[in-house]
Amino acid sequence: MRTDWNENTIDLVGEAVSEPVFSHSNHGEDYYKLPLRVLRLSGFEDVVNLTVSRSLLEECPAVPGGQLKVSGEVRSYNNKSGEGSRLVITVYVKTMSPADGEHSNQLRLAGVLCKPPIYRRTPLGREICDLMLAVNRKYGRADYLPCIAWGSLAKRCGGLNVGDGLQVEGRLQSRIYHKVLGTYSEQRVAYEVSIMGMSPSLPEKTEEKGL
Repeated sequence: MRTDWNENTIDLVGEAVSEPVFSHSNHGEDYYKLPLRVLRLSGFEDVVNLTVSRSLLEECPAVPGGQLKVSGEVRSYNNKSGEGSRLVITVYVKTMSPADGEHSNQLRLAGVLCKPPIYRRTPLGREICDLMLAVNRKYGRADYLPCIAWGSLAKRCGGLNVGDGLQVEGRLQSRIYHKVLGTYSEQRVAYEVSIMGMSPSLPEKTEEKGL
């Protein structure tokens, strides 16, 4: 298994839902949370949370209803507040500019499977598989990203093992669900990578082995 490569890139075109809201400061830079609505071809929509620096917002102001093109990485962190999902997924924006035309949601990841895949069938008999992919950052940390595959891809994913390297292409999607909390339920939003294409990790080059 190779562990010396990784990829984490996402390109989005969508519509700002609301004004940016201050999130946190890091290394002297202020960061803001900005929800982006991205329409699917099916007519459904995904609302993706962006993390954008003040400097980017000064170069490209985001107004509700305005269309934006962004590129960056999908990041994860643990929510320690006790409210909402424990694993928070966001898009760390590296570039942002005004846009027009069709919405787009394209994601490419390369990482290592860090939990056993969960393969099952829906009540209607459709195959589905849940995965957790660990994608290394350049400076030692890793992002843990939930992925989902359907149909023949789900069957292939079900045969994978923890530690297998994997490259995937797909989209970052949002999904509303209800969490039962004692005598009441609470509506929450989960984020996951919908896998459209998949390949195993690249084999080591023969020259690296001295052959």
